[in-house]
Amino acid sequence: MLIRTLAALECTKLLTANRVGRLACAKDGQPYVVPLYYAHADNHLYAFSMLGKKIDWMRANPLVSVQVDERGPGRGWRSVVAEGRYEELPDRIGCKVQRDHAWSVLSKHADWWEPGALKPDTPPISDATPHVFFRILIQQVSGREAKE
Repeated sequence: MLIRTLAALECTKLLTANRVGRLACAKDGQPYVVPLYYAHADNHLYAFSMLGKKIDWMRANPLVSVQVDERGPGRGWRSVVAEGRYEELPDRIGCKVQRDHAWSVLSKHADWWEPGALKPDTPPISDATPHVFFRILIQQVSGREAKE
C-alpha cells in the first residue's frame, strides 16, 4: 500500500465533494466527536443544527476540527482534516448577509435541513429552541491518500 500526502487543492476538492464529516470540539480538556452534515464554499464549512452539546461546546471553545474521508478501490482511502474556528450566524441585523449566504450554500443540496432539524428520540416541545446556522472558517487543511 502506498500512502501519500494530498495537496491543498486535493483536500479542498474532497471537502467540496462530500456532505458528511466528523466534527471534533473540546471543552474543559474533554474531546467530543459528532457527525456533521455540511456544505463547503469560500474556505468555510457551512452547517445548521439545533441547540445542544456541540453548539454549547463550540461556543465555549471555537477551535474545532472536521475530518472527512472517502473509500477508494480495494483497501484505498482518502482523508482530510480541516482545522478551524466556529462562527455562529445568528438571526439578527449585522449577520443577515452571512446567514443568507449559508442558507444559499446549504440549500443547493437535497434535504440539507433534515440532519440539523431533527433531534433523535426527543418529543416535540411547544417552545422549541431556535436552530443555529454556523460556519467553520478553515484555517488549515491536511490530507492523506492510500492506494494499493
